[in-house]
Amino acid sequence: MPSAAPIAENSDARVIPGRECGSCTLCCKVYNIPELGKPAGKWCDHCKPGKGCTIHTSLPNQCAAFNCMWRTEEALPAHWKPDQSKMVITIFPPNGFIYVQVDPGAPSAWRKQPYYDQLRRWAKNNLPKGICVVVFVNDVATVIMPDRDVPLGAMKPTDGISVRRNLASGSAAYEVTVIPGGAGLPG
Repeated sequence: MPSAAPIAENSDARVIPGRECGSCTLCCKVYNIPELGKPAGKWCDHCKPGKGCTIHTSLPNQCAAFNCMWRTEEALPAHWKPDQSKMVITIFPPNGFIYVQVDPGAPSAWRKQPYYDQLRRWAKNNLPKGICVVVFVNDVATVIMPDRDVPLGAMKPTDGISVRRNLASGSAAYEVTVIPGGAGLPG
């Protein structure tokens, strides 16, 4: 079951009034839900796209604890709602990384404006703090840097990401590597 980016539990985050899911069900497609045997990139058998979950009263823990950033971050404008942007944005608690899980039906959505420029700004503002912006289309990952994109290819849930600042080059260049079986992306 592909998807290096597991669904991020964010139940402690306060949902902004008026930021209801409504017809948005993209999280029911883009995430791997092991409890249901649901692979990333496929609609959940319990989801009626555009309508919602048919097992809402007995959701798996992963789903019950989930809130995307559009629902919890007031600074994200309406165009970031996942059904519009074709991306679900989360902060992954174990490493604090910003995960962008893209609808595989619109794999280049993250490269469109105004999203791409915003992803770059997030990278520029957060990379010095050790926080990466990682885009996933199913299990294929790309790290967004302030000045370039670093394709990492297919990743397993147990793979990690290492970002190091290389001052030897005379500039603040960053090196990105995948750590097979590492702790950067807990599964």
